[in-house]
Amino acid sequence: MKTVPLYIGGEFIESQTEQWIDVTDPATNEVIARAPCTTDAEMRRAIDHAGEVFKTWKETPVSERARVMMRYQALLKEHHDEIAEILSKETGKTFDDAKGDVWRGIEVVEHAANIPSLMMGETVENVAREVDTYSYIQPLGVCAGITPFNFPAMIPLWMFPMAIACGNTFILKPSEQDPLTPTRLAELFEEAGAPKGVLQVVHGGKEQVDILLTDPAIKAVSFVGSVPVGRYIYETGTKNMKRVQSFAGAKNHMVILPDADKQQVVNALVGASVGAAGQRCMAISVAVFVGEAQEWIPDVKAALAAVKPGAWNDKGASYGPVISPQAKKRVESLIAQGEAEGANLLLDGRGCEVPGLPDGNWVGPTLFSGVKPEMEIYKEEIFGPVLACMEVDTFGDAIELVNNSPYGNGTSLYTSSGGAARRYQHEIEVGQVGINVPIPVPLPFFSFTGWKGSFYGDQHAYGKQAVRFYTETKTITARWFAKDAIAETNFSIRMR
Repeated sequence: MKTVPLYIGGEFIESQTEQWIDVTDPATNEVIARAPCTTDAEMRRAIDHAGEVFKTWKETPVSERARVMMRYQALLKEHHDEIAEILSKETGKTFDDAKGDVWRGIEVVEHAANIPSLMMGETVENVAREVDTYSYIQPLGVCAGITPFNFPAMIPLWMFPMAIACGNTFILKPSEQDPLTPTRLAELFEEAGAPKGVLQVVHGGKEQVDILLTDPAIKAVSFVGSVPVGRYIYETGTKNMKRVQSFAGAKNHMVILPDADKQQVVNALVGASVGAAGQRCMAISVAVFVGEAQEWIPDVKAALAAVKPGAWNDKGASYGPVISPQAKKRVESLIAQGEAEGANLLLDGRGCEVPGLPDGNWVGPTLFSGVKPEMEIYKEEIFGPVLACMEVDTFGDAIELVNNSPYGNGTSLYTSSGGAARRYQHEIEVGQVGINVPIPVPLPFFSFTGWKGSFYGDQHAYGKQAVRFYTETKTITARWFAKDAIAETNFSIRMR
């Protein structure tokens, strides 16, 4: 059985733990590897190595740090399909979906290669007579990242390239459910010429996470995951005097006005609701049909009914299995609860079968209409291929519905009216807004800006906010006395 190594001090090593976690193929539930629960001594070694290497890495010229990122992005592109295949086999994602996961991570590494301009400070001459003020941006120290199962390439690449480019060292604790992809990312990072020890990779569960949250050597922690865990990460980390960015759950709405293009709406809803088996924090899980637009729900049903899950290398498959039997059980339980609460179950994904793969965690496309705000299928983040349709009378009702949600990760509006779009983007209380764009994830030169219960912290991932998160600003006010520094006689001699 393949075991997943630790990456500590620039070496890939076998853990000495006695506790291991099975890594399974979600399409078959066969065990494909074992991940270690890193021992306390190994965690200590990783943290100490990161702290020691920081002393020299922070002094490395920013242009040299940028060159590491340029070499790294080139290697990631060269091995793009190889990484995507590893990712597909341990997550169940279709190959095309996996390639998208890898590519969105590469884009962040490209952004990290621009670090010299991103770390420029500010200066003002003569803030007072013969007094100048200027600022430097300096790294924090040892940073840590705790990443989820659903994007094992993209989300680690959100974190450690930006942190390391800023001059920090980094400890990555990837999801124990799919650690093979992050391990390959670390191998390529070393191949890119990153000094040994700037990146450490450890594995495990809550015990290892708690060490990262409480150890005084860790200065900042970035997390992506669910609501209760995200709140715990934020509260525990900040209690221990750490800078924390914690991306939690979501319930993303697409509002559809009657003047929208119907076919565009249907296509967008299908891809955004069941793509990646609905296992993404930016998935559209609620469609809000305004007025006559609710007449399009049968068209959405017909389109979803034609969508089929399947294996990662099945070119006819639209999406793969959910990550685990426990995830499948939870999704099916919420479908049953929605039916019991009185929502109209138009498509039922329970009992889904894929020929030749009877043991996979399959859930078929599921569609509800008549969903009400008090229902659990509306309040809970289902994290499966389930779309809830709601019907409202007016555009104002739709805005009020979205703003009443405790989450604020992403939302989308489909319309042909510029005035409606302007009103929506101005009034809506959500951090990321798409206008005729179903999943409004910004490119890395912006930042990923979820609001409300979808995010705990002050600075968001990638973009300029990531640089602020991983650095401190030092402001210097200086006054020099020219007459005291240079004698006039000596000056006149030199001038001749």
